[in-house]
Amino acid sequence: MQAFEAMESNVRLYSRSFPTFFSQAHGSIMLTEDGRKFIDFLSGAGALNYGHNNHEIKAAMTDYLSSDAVVHGLDMATPAKLEFMETFDSVILRKRGLKYRFQFTGPTGSNAVEAALKLARKVTGRQNIISFTNGYHGLSLAALAATGNRFHRKASAASLSGVTFMPYDGYLGPYVDTAEYIRKLLLDKSSGIDSPAAILVESVQGEGGINVAHKEWLQSIQAVARDVDALFIVDDVQMGCGRTGEFFSFEFAGLLPDIVVLSKSLSGYGLPLSVLLIKEEVDAWEPGEHTGTFRGNNLALVCATAALNIYWREQTFSQGVLRIGELLRRRLEAISLKHGNSFAVRGRGMALGFDCERAEIAEATARTAFGKGLIVERCGPIDQVIKFLPALTIDSETMTQGLEIFEASLGESL
Repeated sequence: MQAFEAMESNVRLYSRSFPTFFSQAHGSIMLTEDGRKFIDFLSGAGALNYGHNNHEIKAAMTDYLSSDAVVHGLDMATPAKLEFMETFDSVILRKRGLKYRFQFTGPTGSNAVEAALKLARKVTGRQNIISFTNGYHGLSLAALAATGNRFHRKASAASLSGVTFMPYDGYLGPYVDTAEYIRKLLLDKSSGIDSPAAILVESVQGEGGINVAHKEWLQSIQAVARDVDALFIVDDVQMGCGRTGEFFSFEFAGLLPDIVVLSKSLSGYGLPLSVLLIKEEVDAWEPGEHTGTFRGNNLALVCATAALNIYWREQTFSQGVLRIGELLRRRLEAISLKHGNSFAVRGRGMALGFDCERAEIAEATARTAFGKGLIVERCGPIDQVIKFLPALTIDSETMTQGLEIFEASLGESL
């Protein structure tokens, strides 16, 4: 690892948390150069919902590469792009009664969030964005302005303006309806808060600590957006593409966002791909008004189409994610019970958090787990929550082994 320390910027993160040399990976297993095996409960920070080197998706990718088809084509029309849009429309959107246009943004989630906020401001002629405490939307300037964490915000060395933060569901305790609080502030012309261009929300806050919004709260926030003529934007970068069980994290609440932000596992193979789903009536762009060299990477689109065909044409995969997620939750709750219910377990589907309350316990547990062959990461305001994002395709034996390592590591860290 000395070569990385000598040549790579200090900004590197995961190589510090997991200080070893990974050389191969398949499914939920990563192998080091010296042959050590690690169970991966991080899944590329949610970019590998179908596991490392998924063989079925890889087959579609290699067939495409061997055909000399277009890999990079700016935003030109290609068969790969058309097949992706038609497949996504038929397999995902129409089955859910949804109708959206596709905007292919730059390759990262932050790129897509930036485009969504830019479009909302263009459509409404307003500047203010409503975001939420503990929200995370990326680290480029507009996305960072909507991100709550001070550690990330202070690194900008620039003014982060144009965003008003409101309390997320449960932020003020279980007995305060923050949606009603927000409604009053935004409808009151003397509240001092500018009318917003958009309300930007995650239905489950990933980096913020696996904080879960209730269905009724999300419905109320959407209604507030409608009442103040703001666009309602759901950031589904990490929690979309099946992470919470259903393809979109907001399906359970019956929401109809004006814009949906998708990235991470959209490509199905870890290749960079980001998309905005935008209602036709808010597609106010002029041609070329928002561009980028790496929009709609055709290789990523081929992989994304394969993932949709393999996993989402039937309900069985979604049902399996919910079933396995419930088993994961029960096991984590049983581990908490052994320690006198000292730890909170929360989440939806296969996005779960184990709140250690103290950052030093979470840090020691993750470090010990890594030494035993398990990759887990931390999240939350002070990194006090251990985050579980196993591949949606993980087998029960591997998941059980990983949970046994976690339980032992927690016990040694107390």
